[in-house]
Amino acid sequence: MRTLLAAWLLAWACGSVAQSFSTDVPGVEESMLAPAYWLAGASDGVRLSPARLAQWNARNLADDPYLMDPLALGDALSGTQLARWLSGVSSKAGSPRFFRTGEAVTEADWARWQSAARAEQLPAKIPVRFGLVVTRAALRSFPTDEKIYKAAGDWDLDRFQESGVFPGEAVALLHESADGHWWFVRHYHYAAWIRKSAVAEASREQVAAFVNAPDRLMITGAQVHTNFNPEEPRSSRVLLDMGVSLPRLRAAEVGHSVNGQNPYASHIVQLPVRNADGSLALVPTLIARSQDVQAGALPLTEANILRQSFKFLGERYGWGHDYYGRDCTGFVGEVYRSMGLLMPRNSGQQGRSKFAPGVWLDGRSRDEKLAAIAQLRIGDLIYIPGHVMLYIGEVKGEPYVIHDVTGLSYFTGNAAGEQSLYTGTLSGVSVTPLKPLRLNEQQDFIDAIYAIKTISE
Repeated sequence: MRTLLAAWLLAWACGSVAQSFSTDVPGVEESMLAPAYWLAGASDGVRLSPARLAQWNARNLADDPYLMDPLALGDALSGTQLARWLSGVSSKAGSPRFFRTGEAVTEADWARWQSAARAEQLPAKIPVRFGLVVTRAALRSFPTDEKIYKAAGDWDLDRFQESGVFPGEAVALLHESADGHWWFVRHYHYAAWIRKSAVAEASREQVAAFVNAPDRLMITGAQVHTNFNPEEPRSSRVLLDMGVSLPRLRAAEVGHSVNGQNPYASHIVQLPVRNADGSLALVPTLIARSQDVQAGALPLTEANILRQSFKFLGERYGWGHDYYGRDCTGFVGEVYRSMGLLMPRNSGQQGRSKFAPGVWLDGRSRDEKLAAIAQLRIGDLIYIPGHVMLYIGEVKGEPYVIHDVTGLSYFTGNAAGEQSLYTGTLSGVSVTPLKPLRLNEQQDFIDAIYAIKTISE
């Protein structure tokens, strides 16, 4: 026994306990799953300066139909506009839906949810109130936590899950649910329902002062936490996703003890929390310097795009930011937000809007699409219906992408030369080649590409 234990300890200490790499993803070697593999072909040149990024965001928030600054809303909103936003999410599905039990959603269920949304009880003018998000939370189609699905076994896609919001984000509070527990809110890239417990109400001026504070700490890791503390539970171990940005404070302002801890080895941030009456409080909170954060946004470079993307590699797919993860657009959105860029929420909105320059390939020939792919730059976004991929480089003429994706399909052959469609699963942030992947037997990803966007001057 001692001999076996000694041998195991020696092997562990020397790092010689090897595991063979096996995958059903075509064209992928283990070395490709590290950012270093791709960084050799990346540039550290800045594509957009902070000043130009600010101009991009301001232009898109003003002009893009899928983006808006909630603080730009007036003191009142027309009932007609609110009805449009409500109908955009709080509508009955056009095809059958099911509960996790397999039981079908009935007309009575839809009537119950529509009654909770009170969409038929809108005055001509709605006063606009404001708030800050205080915890990672879901934006929902209806004011309910009930989950519904398209089909049995389709558990990754809760069809009431619309998106996610994160601490420190501004929202306009527009409408309340029948039970008083939910707000219908306008976020910068979405309008949907959120639990009131996730939002602290404040004046427009308070919210603007918070989101516009110039000295900020950017979350550059996939996810980090505020430091644990036993004195202020509202600020203890708060989850912060990549792209979250919070105002920084100094020890000279708050002293040398924050929630019972000396702040010198941590960053001090101003964190929004919710009082018992629903109002906003801003509390000094610590984030350890050892966590993956930095002062201000990262420079927008090819190398940073790769480094940030690979921080999510292997994370479970989360439709609409479900499962504490993210989906394909959440993934690329968080990567670019850590460098200061805001994007529309859904892939179709991103692909078809003018938030970034690009090449429109809808209706083009396969040769034209392949010619456009040959011109790809690291970080370019490739759009097919319902999905977006981020280009990371080429290997022996094959373009590769990193994307948050559910399915895996490609043709495989046998010894007799016969081909059949292999269907597997990915359900996470994955590195794959582009050309072999298929939507079905008749159409591959290349056929389906309708747009490519470049985040650059």
